[in-house]
Amino acid sequence: MTRLIAKLDVKPPYVVKPVHFEGLRKIGNPSELAKKYYDQGADELFYIDIVSSLYQREILFDGIEKVANELFIPFAAGGGVKSIDDFSKMFHMGADKVVINTYAIQEDPSIINKAAKIFGSQAVVVNIEAKKWQNHWECYTDCGRIQSQKNVLEWAKEVEQRGAGEILLQSVDTDGRCRGFDIELAKKVVSLVDIPVVVSSGAGSLEDIKTLIKVANPSGVAIASLLHYDRVNIQDIKQYLNINEKQVS
Repeated sequence: MTRLIAKLDVKPPYVVKPVHFEGLRKIGNPSELAKKYYDQGADELFYIDIVSSLYQREILFDGIEKVANELFIPFAAGGGVKSIDDFSKMFHMGADKVVINTYAIQEDPSIINKAAKIFGSQAVVVNIEAKKWQNHWECYTDCGRIQSQKNVLEWAKEVEQRGAGEILLQSVDTDGRCRGFDIELAKKVVSLVDIPVVVSSGAGSLEDIKTLIKVANPSGVAIASLLHYDRVNIQDIKQYLNINEKQVS
């Protein structure tokens, strides 16, 4: 069963929506939107502070707590995580899973091993920002601004081996454009690893979501723009997928 996940990209104190991770447009209040998507029937919610690492500032834990207080579904939070203490504080604020990217890929990948050992693999999500270069994809960080020199497929396999329990896969190329997912990328990563992969970046229609599930079969689909601009709601998506004989929880 494919999970339908509402994704909040946050530049505190607002949810924002970038295009290609640039040109941030203010959407609304994180806790209000979290409750809205919970009420619509979202299976999970992801909250990502997209500027914390970029600005090299401390994590704003109070915003995470406010969102967690509105939810009774699995809740993943990330952005600016760079220590085991950050993991611990996020869990204390109400997160069920913690998402890490920049620090793990730029500074110390062993933080994945340490967090998985302490908190369990199911609580550790690695965010991969992928950009295509000719015949391969490269990992980026800081909202698609900084090149890491790491191959996406190699990094996906490495984070699995280090103990990550889930991958959040984003495409820098398709993010915010609402013209469909990078299906080829999603299919390759999903088939490569044995841990759940949540695919984000590109949902512009119900058909886009159906095609992604049919071709790549990810564990989850993370949706932002379609929901933020009220083009559809979670129940619309579930009904459409069920009619098209794709089982959704």
